[in-house]
Amino acid sequence: MTVWNLYFIVKLYLFAGGHLQPLWLANLGFALALAASSTLRRRSLRILRNLLGIALGVPLMYHEANVPPFSRLTEEFGNLTTFSFGYWLELAQRFVPPMLLLAALGVLVGYLIVNRWVRVATFVLIALVAIPLWHEGGAVLAQLRGAAAGATRANGNANANAAGNGANAPAAQPLDHNAALAAFRTQESQRQVSFGHLAADANQQFDVIVLHICSLSWDDLDVAKARNHPLLSHFDYLFTNFSTAASYSGPAAIRVLRASCGQQAHADLYKDAPQQCYLLADLAQAGYTPQTLLNHDGHFDNFLQLIHDNAGVPNVPLIANTAAPVAMHAFDGSPIRDDYATLAAWYAQRSNVAGPVALYYNTISLHDGNRLPNSNLSSIDSYPLRVNRLMSDFDRFADLIASSGRRAVIVFVPEHGAALRGDTNQVAGLREIPTPRIVHGPVGVRVVGFQGSHGATTVIDNPSSFLAVAQLLSNLVSNSPFKPGASLSQYAANLPQTQMVGENEGTVTMKTASGYVVKTPDGVWVDGK
Repeated sequence: MTVWNLYFIVKLYLFAGGHLQPLWLANLGFALALAASSTLRRRSLRILRNLLGIALGVPLMYHEANVPPFSRLTEEFGNLTTFSFGYWLELAQRFVPPMLLLAALGVLVGYLIVNRWVRVATFVLIALVAIPLWHEGGAVLAQLRGAAAGATRANGNANANAAGNGANAPAAQPLDHNAALAAFRTQESQRQVSFGHLAADANQQFDVIVLHICSLSWDDLDVAKARNHPLLSHFDYLFTNFSTAASYSGPAAIRVLRASCGQQAHADLYKDAPQQCYLLADLAQAGYTPQTLLNHDGHFDNFLQLIHDNAGVPNVPLIANTAAPVAMHAFDGSPIRDDYATLAAWYAQRSNVAGPVALYYNTISLHDGNRLPNSNLSSIDSYPLRVNRLMSDFDRFADLIASSGRRAVIVFVPEHGAALRGDTNQVAGLREIPTPRIVHGPVGVRVVGFQGSHGATTVIDNPSSFLAVAQLLSNLVSNSPFKPGASLSQYAANLPQTQMVGENEGTVTMKTASGYVVKTPDGVWVDGK
């Protein structure tokens, strides 16, 4: 049992750290079977025993660990094979920090010494029995105490009501998260934003530029100490309670490109949507010429095709970015172009299109695994440098438009957060569970070329999502802010609210009064940590 004792000790350690939830009966049965077969004398039988143990033990441990389901790994296998060696090395150090390896080596040496005089297997078996009993006993005791306290409160309320008007206070009911999610789905399926037509007066027309940023959340700004960047104060409208809903780029792009309708379930993103849901199609109907632009090649996870399929307008051109210099390289080694240079090059040829343009721009400058040139910094360590540069580039681009004398409404909206901080269930950079830290993103809208007084930034702190951005754009398009006497604050009145619900394939997170809950792939709701 020498090696298998270590297997169970590692499991108990991971359980204590909140990284694994053991199936106690399965582990106890597994340990007893291994102990019973430990006296086999024939070498071939011992080898067979260990092979069978590995075949059972590894899948069991993977199932118990707080890692993405194996089905997700198989689905993403093609993408995982594109990761560079440097990125794999960085990820390995997050999952198994070097200091942990040294500590494990020390424990192994100590174990081998102790195991010569102490039957460690006996203590392992005792732990596999005692720990779950202790935890279950504590949970039962807590429930009994809670029930007793509830009964006391109920009796107190009943007595108080009897002493008053005799009315019975309603008993508190447990929250039904499935019902709440179903109600959310029903409400969102009925919501839609309609766009009017752009003003005929060329002096009142303006471009719409959507800057879609991969890997940025309020929490990331806090970690990078970049929440006070001047860009945020330059917005005319700032959403401080915005839900990006997704935590991966593909679904995030679909959601922003379908911003004119309420939030769809993750599975529905890969089905056709009503024509009126597509933001670029709505802007095209309003009098805009849609265009798309990326600062990367768009090949990872078939991102280019996804943009094409969700434009809602046939043959939307993808503007080439090769005139811009390479600023860094992505996790798969592909080039990432300088944000300002890419946008400035687009703007230099913008005059070739008559009338207003609606541009969708996607940047992965903040993506996990990116490498700066001539730098040994990990992508997490370089994030503060990259996020400050990106925001400065966008500020500079807005100034470029203003200095040209043209008019534009710039929408700054993240795809999802970078998960720089990580949590007990996910290492830094892993976004399989779309927690509020990941989907709570900073969204701002800037009106460039406005001749009146911008006034103070209009802060929208109600729970919001893409529908609110679409409604704000509709208000601006239908009633141009560049006409004489316009006041910017009026356009943000009564924007639709959306509860913060994060979604991935098989996983849903939902804000509650006390925090948030997670619906796991097997359909169970658990409290978020």
